[in-house]
Amino acid sequence: MEIGARNLARKVVVLTDGTIVGTLYNITVDYKTGALLNLIVRPRTEIPEFNKEENMYIIPFEYVRAIKDYIVVDRRKVRS
Repeated sequence: MEIGARNLARKVVVLTDGTIVGTLYNITVDYKTGALLNLIVRPRTEIPEFNKEENMYIIPFEYVRAIKDYIVVDRRKVRS
C-alpha cells in the first residue's frame, strides 16, 4: 500500500467496531526502507489496549486495515 503523507494529515483514527480512537498526530518511518512503522495518535477515547507514550497512542501500522476518509484499525489485532 503506497500512501502519501499529506493524505494522512489529521485524519480521524477509528477501530473496526466504530470506536473513535483519536486524531493522527504523526507517524514513524523506517528511513532505510520508507516503510511506515507506527501511527502516533492524539487520543479522544481511553483504550487501555494501546501503548501510550507522552499522552499519545502508539499504534503499529500493521494494525491498519484501511485508509480512506478515516484510518481504520483492526480491533482484533489490538486485543491480541
